[in-house]
Amino acid sequence: MLRKLLAGLGIVLLLGLLAVYFVFFATRDRTPGLPGDHSIAVLEAIDLGGVPQSILIRGHDTRNPVLLFLHGGPGMPAMFLAHDFQRAMERDFVMVHWDRRGAGKSFAYDGEQRVSQVVADTLELAALLIRRFGKERVYLVGHSWGSYLGMLAVRENPSLFHAFIGTGQIAGSRDEVRAERRGFAGISEGDLTEDELFRLGGELHGETSFWPILRTGLFAPEYDFFDALNVGRGANLVGQRMLYDMGPAPHDGEIAALDVPVFFFLGRFDYNTPSSLAAAYLERLESPLKETVWFEESAHFPFWEEPDAFHRALVRTRQMVEEFESF
Repeated sequence: MLRKLLAGLGIVLLLGLLAVYFVFFATRDRTPGLPGDHSIAVLEAIDLGGVPQSILIRGHDTRNPVLLFLHGGPGMPAMFLAHDFQRAMERDFVMVHWDRRGAGKSFAYDGEQRVSQVVADTLELAALLIRRFGKERVYLVGHSWGSYLGMLAVRENPSLFHAFIGTGQIAGSRDEVRAERRGFAGISEGDLTEDELFRLGGELHGETSFWPILRTGLFAPEYDFFDALNVGRGANLVGQRMLYDMGPAPHDGEIAALDVPVFFFLGRFDYNTPSSLAAAYLERLESPLKETVWFEESAHFPFWEEPDAFHRALVRTRQMVEEFESF
């Protein structure tokens, strides 16, 4: 009986290991195809600034506008969430995710991190996408730290971009951010950690931890097991090593004007990058066309918390920009 029990447990363990291998290895490190003669679904490494970096490109029709999504962190990728939030968006845009040097699938990079270099990489990638798809410009979405990066890139070369869309937009001074968070938490001094923001719903509305995002990311077909392990490692390393060699640094001054249309997609309950400060910033920002779009059931991740509403807002933004450019 003991031998039979041990044999049964061995079989269960073997089947479990095979299941883990199938889920996290055999079916990973790829992106599912899309139907249609003009579709694209590729996961590849390209050279940016002399460093191999991973990009994901998906869209039902390559004749649609190209949208480049800049993740936050500065080393926290969004590619591992794309399978969950952007399927509808792929029908109206060619969606491009990029794991920047040291982040996610680009974790192997172990060199110096400088804002000026990441901006240069952004402009190089935008120009590459324009040539590859025969476009005049691309749409640029920046999330959290990526909103800071995106605004720097647009300032440096606006001719590459139809519009900038900031979500989880960085704005305000450090003191203003702390004051907003204290008011949200009902405390009189100090600041909140990111874990505390999650627990209070200031990162994900209606949730109390990072687990819902992590759970979603674990099933990304583009990420194998080791890529998933590198998400947190890359986020920590890139954040620690980033050198702010061009200004302004986050919460240390602001860009006063951009020469392209600017849209802020803001979660009403965002206290990581307090949305009230971002809305006030857009009022001050000089731009030929600008608008704030509110997401009433979101905090810091509106694209993931309300993907259908985010998709509709993107389509409407595209229509507004096309009308603006036609005059």
